[in-house]
Amino acid sequence: MAPEATSVERQVGAASEVVAAVDEIDGRSHLVIADIARDDAWLAVPESAAVTREECR
Repeated sequence: MAPEATSVERQVGAASEVVAAVDEIDGRSHLVIADIARDDAWLAVPESAAVTREECR
C-alpha cells in the first residue's frame, strides 16, 4: 500500500460506490474491485488467488 493512501472511511464527504466483478485481463480471469464513484480507484487479483466469502468466515 502506498504510504499516502487513506481509507474511504477517513475521507470526509467522499461518496463511494464499490462493486466487484470477474473480468478478463491479459487473457486470464481476475476479480476486480472498484469504487466507481472515483477515478482510478480499483484493484484486481487473479481469480485463482481470490477467496470466497465463505472462506473468510
